[in-house]
Amino acid sequence: MAESLDTSQIKNWRSIITLIVFVLTNIVVLFPFHIPFYIPRWLYRAILNGLVACRIIPRRENSSQQHEKPSYLVRLDFPLNFVTAPLIADLFLLAILAIGRREVHDGTVGADGISPIDILVFFLTLAYIAISIDASGLIRYLAFKVLQMGNGVGHRLFFYLYAFFFALGSFIGNDPIILSGTAFLAYMTRVSSNIVHPRAWIHSQFAIANIASAILVSSNPTNLVLAGAFNIKFLVYTVNMIVPVVVTAIVLFPFLLYIIFADVSLIPVSIEMHELSEEAKAKKPVNPNIPHARVGAEEEAEEVNEENGKLLSLEEIMNPFLDKGGAAFGAIIMAATLITILALNASSSSGHERPVFWVTLPAAFVMFCWDLATGWVHRHETREIAAERRQQHEAILAERQSRASAQNSPEQNAQKNLPSQPFTTHDSLSGSLNTHTGPGAVVSSNGVKTSIDTKTSHDFSETTLPASALDEKESFPDIQSPGSTSKFHGDFNSPTSPKQVQTHVVGGMDSEKRAAGLQMEPSQPTNLVSLCGDVYCWLQETFPTVTVVFSHLPFPLVPFALAMFVLVQALVTKGWVPVFAYGWDHWVEKTGTIGAIGGMGFLSVILCNFAGTNIGTTILLSRVIQAWQEIHRVNNIPISDRTFWATVYSMALGVNYGAFSTAFSASLAGLLWRDILARKYIRVGSIEFARVNLPIIAISMVVGCTILIGQVYIMRGTSPYDA
Repeated sequence: MAESLDTSQIKNWRSIITLIVFVLTNIVVLFPFHIPFYIPRWLYRAILNGLVACRIIPRRENSSQQHEKPSYLVRLDFPLNFVTAPLIADLFLLAILAIGRREVHDGTVGADGISPIDILVFFLTLAYIAISIDASGLIRYLAFKVLQMGNGVGHRLFFYLYAFFFALGSFIGNDPIILSGTAFLAYMTRVSSNIVHPRAWIHSQFAIANIASAILVSSNPTNLVLAGAFNIKFLVYTVNMIVPVVVTAIVLFPFLLYIIFADVSLIPVSIEMHELSEEAKAKKPVNPNIPHARVGAEEEAEEVNEENGKLLSLEEIMNPFLDKGGAAFGAIIMAATLITILALNASSSSGHERPVFWVTLPAAFVMFCWDLATGWVHRHETREIAAERRQQHEAILAERQSRASAQNSPEQNAQKNLPSQPFTTHDSLSGSLNTHTGPGAVVSSNGVKTSIDTKTSHDFSETTLPASALDEKESFPDIQSPGSTSKFHGDFNSPTSPKQVQTHVVGGMDSEKRAAGLQMEPSQPTNLVSLCGDVYCWLQETFPTVTVVFSHLPFPLVPFALAMFVLVQALVTKGWVPVFAYGWDHWVEKTGTIGAIGGMGFLSVILCNFAGTNIGTTILLSRVIQAWQEIHRVNNIPISDRTFWATVYSMALGVNYGAFSTAFSASLAGLLWRDILARKYIRVGSIEFARVNLPIIAISMVVGCTILIGQVYIMRGTSPYDA
């Protein structure tokens, strides 16, 4: 590895381009955008016709805008975000021969103690178990019990929820807390009459969930990278991190309650909540994973501040669903898995560790089989519930449309003599096929807006509809997850087969759907889109838990993490990581152990916002510290045991706490948190996110690093570090 410390190669043009590409990639991750490109209309139509001929998409309807002159070009948008940008960067560096087989191999298979594929398999399999527990309703049920314990006392309830999220996050990680906890708080603050803004509750929850995830290696992929890079036993990691993290949580609470959110409009002394009717309390809770389980939930967008919307939210939190069997089995599997991992990792000799996913993969498979078996056993019940709720949902939509038709009948009569035009909220439409209606969207000739966005929050295609069908565009299946964090809107697929749809139509819904082009014509041949839609709906109704869990697994983490590993490995081979390591070495020589803790803590928090989330930061800083070790080994100047571990564990604090610093993209959890809040109609702007979090991250890092200083001076000596 000594040859990798050569810094002279940074003058090479490929090295310079590699650094520029790395910086630009991280800027794109921080500020994603779309690149528009144009193709000739004839080519676009030829592609669509080819897809129709191959029976991949449905046959297009005749355009209703023939009176408009279509433009020659069709605009499409290509997304540049945290998934696509690193991949494009790697392909570009491969094309100019800046990286080769070595960088790709070391960035995927692994090198120097870091095995990216093993880490990702471990994290995804453990995440399946955690999200399955969440899908059982356990987290929301426990949160409901905590809400009852609070008994309407604001400060007491704030403390109970704070402690609950910390304890649960320490065990299962931050993702399930964000999935269910965020939705729970959104509903709770909405149905309270004297909580003016949910800011205190949602920001405290996000901060404490990320603080808690620093305790166990299994709670966060950043911890897995760090433990692998420095050959840290999982139990040893927890022993060294638990004191700074617990003290941080204890000290931070009074700051949140009495200083940062010291306002009765945010945390009232007494919380006044609407009461749930006896009829609603007597209802049997319905599994929210079943499609249309919450009848009327789609109307929340219009009634978010109205009485009906508040009652829907109140029923969501005060009458929660709990799958006792699934929750108990999942908790047992999770506990057994974590205990086995800690025991095997602690007992293995150095250099002979087995991949930890050898434990989590079988455990996740057992949990998967349980979810499949449970869904299959109860398939008749779930299908009946889905059909019944769909009928109720369609009846509500029909009633809403009849009211709207009665109110707007003069306008509708006037429109009957006009050519049919697609409904749009934009000022104008320049063509029936090429109109740009938003990021990553184009409108085809049948009025369907096609999206090619691939953001983390699962952007699905939307539909541009004629005015007559505006109120019915939500009559398609959607994933109603425990946290309600993602929806599926099918442009061409119906909730069930076409024949079944016709039997559930209420009143004039059938004619309206045909007018909107939303229902498949009897003569329409089966195609891949409709087939996939039918299969997906069947899976939703037969295996609701499995479907929801897979929809929430962080699959975008896989291409992002692998691409970032390759990019950082390119910096290693091109001499940039050694340059950073020499800079770090000079800093530590000047400031000592205290400077190492403060400097690495500050650096890791800052880089979380500008170096490809906290995962990219951990990858980069781990390589820098490894190069720093190599510098001292080559020079035969040992690093003290105290200074080395102070650096490593201060980085662990920084990359976990850095998730709640100044940018949503500091972590994938931040992007998920923002998306869930947006779906619950709570808008958190980037400036507000940074402004609220700055004092929280400052207090957390000062407390954590201070405790770490005392800990390393008590527990570590000045003897040379022995790798």
